[in-house]
Order: sequence, then structure tokens, then C-alpha cells
Amino acid sequence: MTVFLRLRSAIGTVTSTRRAIALSAFAPAFLMVVFAPTVEAVDESTDTTRPRIGLVLGGGGARGAAHVGVLKVLEELRIPVDYVAGTSMGSIVGGLYASGMSPQEIEGEILAMDWNDLFEDYPSREQRSFRRKRDDANYAVKAKPGFNDGKFQIPLAYIRGQKFDLALNRLSLPMFEVKDFDRLPIPYRAVATDLETGKEVVLAKGTLAQAIRASMAVPAAFDPVEIDGRLLVDGGLANNVPVSVARDMGADVFIVVDVGSGLYGRDQINSALDVTGQLSNFLFTLNAEQQLKSLGPRDVLIRPALGDIGGGSFERAADAVPIGERAAREVIESLRRYSVTPEEYARFVARRKGRHPDAPIVEFVRIENHSHVGDAVIAERISAEPGQPLDLDRLEKDIGRIYGLEIFESVRYDVVEENGRTGLVIGAKEKHWGPGYIQFGVASSNDMEGDSVLKLGAIYTRTEINALNGEWRIAGQLGDEPILATAIHQPLDPLSHYFVSAIGGYETRIVNTFDDSGNKLARYRLADYRLELGAGREFGTWGEGRIGYRRATGTAELNIGEPAPDIDVDLGEAFLKLSDDKVDSLNFPRTGHYGVAEWRIAREGLGANVDYEQALLQYLHAFSWGDNTLIGELAGATTLDDDAPLEGLFRLGGFLRLSGFADQELSGQHLGLAELIYMRRLSDVKFFKAYLGTSLELGNVWQNSSDVSLDNTILGGSVFLGLDTPIGPLYVAYGRTEMDDQSFYIFLGPRITF
Repeated sequence: MTVFLRLRSAIGTVTSTRRAIALSAFAPAFLMVVFAPTVEAVDESTDTTRPRIGLVLGGGGARGAAHVGVLKVLEELRIPVDYVAGTSMGSIVGGLYASGMSPQEIEGEILAMDWNDLFEDYPSREQRSFRRKRDDANYAVKAKPGFNDGKFQIPLAYIRGQKFDLALNRLSLPMFEVKDFDRLPIPYRAVATDLETGKEVVLAKGTLAQAIRASMAVPAAFDPVEIDGRLLVDGGLANNVPVSVARDMGADVFIVVDVGSGLYGRDQINSALDVTGQLSNFLFTLNAEQQLKSLGPRDVLIRPALGDIGGGSFERAADAVPIGERAAREVIESLRRYSVTPEEYARFVARRKGRHPDAPIVEFVRIENHSHVGDAVIAERISAEPGQPLDLDRLEKDIGRIYGLEIFESVRYDVVEENGRTGLVIGAKEKHWGPGYIQFGVASSNDMEGDSVLKLGAIYTRTEINALNGEWRIAGQLGDEPILATAIHQPLDPLSHYFVSAIGGYETRIVNTFDDSGNKLARYRLADYRLELGAGREFGTWGEGRIGYRRATGTAELNIGEPAPDIDVDLGEAFLKLSDDKVDSLNFPRTGHYGVAEWRIAREGLGANVDYEQALLQYLHAFSWGDNTLIGELAGATTLDDDAPLEGLFRLGGFLRLSGFADQELSGQHLGLAELIYMRRLSDVKFFKAYLGTSLELGNVWQNSSDVSLDNTILGGSVFLGLDTPIGPLYVAYGRTEMDDQSFYIFLGPRITF
């Protein structure tokens, strides 16, 4: 249902942003509509004394929850269903009913689902690898279009459906051994559309969850599903109320439930979006009406009056169920004609008890790997063992960690029967727009005194460069502090427990020097060539320990101050760094903590100008109540013996780093910062959260340890508006210090550079 990002007929549209994306793709889909039944009739009826009843459940997104209410009435009236045909949401409800679930069980599952989370493909930070978590510290935006062979590439849809697939697999697992849908407790068909030809595709075999998923794959919203070499999308494009499919299955009479939104009235068409939405309604309504014209006097049509419940209003699914029930009761006399005796209905119910509630025993595990990494990268993260019952919770967590590597378009499982043995098949498909990705970022600040900072950055990352998922990266930054750098990160084992890394490149940065009274003496531009070699150990997805060596050589050129010759820059140090990251978001954290500790030892024998040692520590903790969040952060750095050269100075200043100062304006051998940040969530739209915040910050930098004191700290603060958008965080902020330093900030992306 390409256009149903309008949320009136499509299952996957939960925000106006998605609406706009899908609507833009409508025109081609409209031209693809054809009706081409492809399945021969199948007669599973064993009772020749009554007509064979076909239940037809139409598409309509969240409105399809009304189907459950209709099923409740059919059960109450003891009406046996011989065939089920469904499209989109109708394929979900119909498929679960055909697999043996009761209406009450289906209702419980639909209402218990966190639909917003199911439509969020981005893995949670808990599941993401630590390597990928580190990407959040770059100011590049979250969106990662592919860049391969000199061409930009983007996904086929906004949602890959990873979480939704797992949910469907869980619900259909009791019928895992059934690959012929005629062998389900009730014969079943799901209707999809061939994206290449626009023709109807009737799915009668395969994996039940996959068939359902294909039937509701809203074009541009959900990824198409490939089955037998065809890319399949939402069946509503071709047949939203599939009466013809139930007829081909062998049904004599039809109970049809149409939950489409219909056409807009004149007073509802007030914008270009409404016009495009009406075109989409033409598509679905016209093909539905064509099907409904074929109904006869013995058939029963049910059209629940769902009013303003839209296709994406899954939070109102509980309201749709009783509306469907009321609509069925309005035609109860027509339905009652097909009631059977309690004894006959008991036989029908018994036929539906084929579901296996017990977890199957896994006798083998097979990896179907469609990527450039080795099978072991996937297999080592799967904990299922032959001879043990399948632990679904554990399996889904394992799959989440594999998906959290962020190199796969989808990671799915299937339980199969082969040669009398039950096996678990893990299928991993790499992103078709990978393995190279590019990101962009921009950061700007102005101290409101004519001094401004502008940084424009880009990062290109090439994943899967070898079987262990080695990674190569190149990054560039233009503006006030140009950078050109490249990096290699190479895991040493399939689980990425151990790794080696190398970073090299050219870097510039601004460093200011101050006298003992805090007066600015000079401003230097440091330019050097750098190399960092590292090795370390990742601790699950939450932490990392790293040791390494850094070397840099270059010059520091005086920009502002008393004339002085250039200073040679020579850095040579060994380091030990420990990192811990358990926040739910690095940009707008609401829960969890984050910490970094580092020890540096510079020696002349390692290439440094002078010998010195430094220690750094940072810790952040966040907790929330309702829409409110409080974040506390402490940061400190010190140079032992006060003998660090210019290139070894710490920098401070900028948004939430003593707001009011320009970015990295302050520098010294010692640093201290304590801050308290309060945020109020203004909007909880899944893909466009908004926050209003304020901060109170206390800190400074000092050149000598003897100067470190609370008496000469600086008090600063900020007010800011933060938007958590699909492409990344956007901040607009104003900061001020007690000394009347003030700055205005704009960031697209996080606040930390590459």
C-alpha cells in the first residue's frame, strides 16, 4: 500500500513523516493495478450438507483490528469457516485465525504489541555493538546512505521490518512444520502484489510469517519481501478485499469484512497531501468495489463504521475490536443462516487445535549467510544448541546482537523439518545499499562578538572488508579546524572480543594560552600529522578496554598575540583507556550511564618533546520520570608535575562544556567540569521527539595545579531546543557565563567531532 503512509489503509505508517515518504511513491503504484488470480481452488470441506464458507478479510492497517470483533461473533454463532483469504492487516488476523488461534488470543496479542517499537528498525543501543555505539560520538548525522562504486544508494523502504518479522515468527511458530497453507487448521491464502508487474500474487505455500509479512509490505514504508525471485509488496495494491481468492479456493458463500477508509468527502480535501491521499483511496476503493460487485444474495458483507480510526492508529486498536463486533451483530440474521449445531461446531474447533504450544527441540542449526563476513560471525552469536528446546527469548536477543552489527538488512530465523529432523535456520542478508556508507555533519557557534566557528564534516565507512568484518574509514572536516584522517578497525575473532586498530591523518586545532590570572595571551593554530595504534578487548556491547600508542609531529603557528616563532609539535605517548556505555541515547539520554577513564604517559623516548603524564575521567548519569529527565555529569583531567607542552593541553568551552564560551575556547593543563542538565520532552512522536532543556555548568581550566580551586571556577549555563530527528539530533542553543560571555550554537549531529 504505497500511499498509505497516510495511515488510513496501510499497516506501517505511524507518523506524518512516513506518510509523506510513501505518498510520493504513489503514482507508479497506481498504474500497476491488475487483477490476476493465480491459485487453483482447494476443497478441504468434509461436510457436504452445508455450503463451504470463505472468510475474506480486507486490508486497512490498524482498522483491521475490527476483524477480531467479527471473529468473536462468528464463534458465538457457531459458524465454521472453511477458507480464509486476507490482505495486509486482514492477512495477519486471518493467518493467525487459520493457524488455530482463537479470536480472544488474537485480540490479546494485537493489543499487547508495542506497535511503535515494532516499526522502529534501528537497533536499541543495548543491542548495538560497542563499535557502532562509538559512532554516536561523531557529529555526523545518523542517516547512512550507501556510497558504492561512485553512486549514492538508499534503502528500498523506510522500515526493514526486522522487529515485526520476529513478532510474526513468534506468533506463527506453533505451526512451523506447515509449509502448505492447505494443511493449516483452516486453508489460508495471503494476497501480495508483485512490485515489478503490479499483478496479484496469491501465497499458498512457504513460511506463514513470511507470507503475512509480504502481504502487508507497504511500498516505501516496509521493505519488499522476496519470495521465489519476486519482490512482493502490500496486496492491497492489487486486491484489497480478495473475494476472488476465496472463490478460487472453493468457497460457496462469503463472509466479507471491508475495513477500508473509503473516499474523502469534498470538505476533507484541503491540501496537496489530501489530494494524493484521495488518489490512493481510488486505488484501494476501486479494486475493492470490483470484488464486492461479485457478491451474491447468500453472501454477507460487513463494513465496520470505524470513523476517524486511521490505518496507523494502532494505539486505538482496542477501540476497533468492539466496532467490528457491533458491525457483525447488525447483520446477525444473515450470519445466523450458517450456524451449525454444537456437535458440528465442536468438530470444527477440534480441527483447529493443531498448534504446538511446546517449544520444538532443535536438532541442527544452519546459517544461510548472504554477506561478505564469515559464517562464524553469525554462528558464534547464536546460543541455540542441538538437543535443546528452542528458547525464543534468547534467540531473539541473539538475533538482536547480530542485527546490532549494522551490516545486515535483515536477520531472520525459520524452524524447519528436514528428513525427519527439526532444525533452526538463521538467514542473514547484508544491506543492499552497503557495504560502504557515508555520513555528513555540521556544527556552528557564534560568541555574539563577531567570533564564529563553523565545521562541516563527512565520514565514509567501508564495512565487511574481510571475513571478520574488518572496517576502513576515511573522514574529512572543513572549516575552522580542517581534518583529513583514515582509520582501520580489525576484529581478531568472530565475536569481535579482541581487535587492533590504526588511525592516521592530518589534523588542525585552535589552542589558546592564558596567564596565571586567566588573561588570554595568544592563539595558536596547531597543524600536525598523527598516527595512533591500538589494541583492545570489547566487553559485550557495553564496554571496551584499549591500549595504544600515539605519535604526532607538526607546528604551532601563532595567530593572535605578541609575535613569536612557530613552535615544533612532537607528541609521543602510550595510553590505556577504559570505556563504559550503557545510556539509552548519547544525544538525549533518559536512562543509564556513560563513563571514560584514560591514562597517558608521554616520553621523549616515544617521540614527545618532554616527559609528562596525564589522567582523564568523565562520568554521566541520567534518570527520568514521565517526560522529565535529569542528567548529571562530571569531567576532570590533570597533568602530573604541570609540564605538558602546548600540544598536550586540555580544551574546554562550547555548548554544555561551559556554555557561553566559543567552542574549545579555553585550554590548560588541568580541567574540571560539573554540570546538571534538565530536559522536558515536548513531543513523543516516535521519529521526531522534541526537548526543551536548560543546563547549569561549573568549571574551568588551569595552567598550574596550584591554581585549581573552586574559588576560580566559572559558572555558566544554557537553554536549548533539541530535536531527535530521523537523520540525527538537531540542537539550537544559547549559552552565557557569569562573566557575560555568551554564544549561540547550532549543531546537526552530536557535539563531539571525529
